Amino acid sequence: MTSPSTSKNHQCLNLIPKCKSLTNLKQIHSQILTIGLSHHTYPLSKLLLLSSTISLSYALSIFRRIPNPSIFLYNTLISSIVSNHQSTQTHLAFSLYAQILSSRSVLVRPNEFTYPSLFKASGFDPQWHRHGKALHAHVLKLLDPVNHDRFVQAALVGFYANCGKLREARSLFERIREPDLATWNTLLSAYANSNETESCEEVLRLFVRMQVRPNELSLVALIKSCASLGDFSGGVWAHVYLLKNNLTLNQFVGTSLIDLYSKCGCLSFARQVFDEMRERDISCYNAMIRGLAVHGFGQEAVEFYKSLISEGLLPDDATFVVTISACSHSGLVDEGLQIFQSMKAVYGIEPKVEHYGCLVDLLGRSGRLEEAEECIKKMPMKPNAMLWRSFLGSAQIHGDLERGEIALKHLLGLEFENSGNYVLLSNIYAGVNRWADVEKTRELMKDHCVHKSPGISSIN
Repeated sequence: MTSPSTSKNHQCLNLIPKCKSLTNLKQIHSQILTIGLSHHTYPLSKLLLLSSTISLSYALSIFRRIPNPSIFLYNTLISSIVSNHQSTQTHLAFSLYAQILSSRSVLVRPNEFTYPSLFKASGFDPQWHRHGKALHAHVLKLLDPVNHDRFVQAALVGFYANCGKLREARSLFERIREPDLATWNTLLSAYANSNETESCEEVLRLFVRMQVRPNELSLVALIKSCASLGDFSGGVWAHVYLLKNNLTLNQFVGTSLIDLYSKCGCLSFARQVFDEMRERDISCYNAMIRGLAVHGFGQEAVEFYKSLISEGLLPDDATFVVTISACSHSGLVDEGLQIFQSMKAVYGIEPKVEHYGCLVDLLGRSGRLEEAEECIKKMPMKPNAMLWRSFLGSAQIHGDLERGEIALKHLLGLEFENSGNYVLLSNIYAGVNRWADVEKTRELMKDHCVHKSPGISSIN
């Protein structure tokens, strides 16, 4: 298998990128076979790259007919499978890797270009995490540690970051002499996505250490961490850096800034960012609606919901959660019910437990506890603790002792150790001067070895 310069410049290869259908692909393939380019590595690699995007089965049939494929072709096909099909075809990528390991040819041995795609594939789905760890052992055994520093170690950082193993990812990161921007961003994003206070603080420290110029993805991680920490000044600094360095206010940066300003109570700044964005996706709208909902601007949130629909965007699961929640916090019961009913009827989205939780909260807050209870009974899935806690809270607000007791009974079956549940029921008893039942609730806590969190309540 050779790759002379003539095989790289042949006019037939110029047709490959223009191919849009399987029929065109087969025509080009036949020409490559006819003129003998199928004996050269480079034309075959171009053909494999294209065919794997149009028809993976056809790409595999081409590959199976190649006599003695080189490691370059193996790597090309593995990379293309992972890039174009992600978790759906991970098993095929590993099947090809198994063929590499079993090959008797000295020219077919895994190299530093084999593993990055496999590590990426291993991080897609938790069921493949153990395979990624096995690959790490293969790297240590089969590759020269000097040669795989830049390529494979960066991929390892990404793999362990995707697995949530921040300690391992950080340890590998520190061994890379000069991490590139992509590797820095991988680690920054991993810490930012954990949403833990310590991890978010680490993002700020890492950002200061960066040895390369940050880009938009770097700023997203920084802004998300500032939002989680409530660090308004840090978020403003990131926003100013974006403007001074002529970086793009894309959907990702814009959504992060909207979330930051909303969490810090600066809705006017959030709205300004929203208005300045040239392109807005559903995540931008969700962030804006969420911010309005949290601060009690339900009517404005509903207007944004209507606006995204008029823009031709399709609401997703998160859109319905934040919009119905906004209606709940602002007493817009009819609007919330209409939006909930449109999920399946208009958009074909089957409501999940979190949507039913918002519906129960919407009805419960408004005092329509009977309807909320009926909704719980008719749910197609088992209610979770959050839903029952919301129902218990509504029962407390409206002094409905009977339904409060029902809610607590179900909550105890799900999380008997949560002191807040007992406190809510105790407050209901106290509200109707049933002090004996307040004492019984206190005894029930003792029986379950539950300790009340510090705070003010009827349980002293």
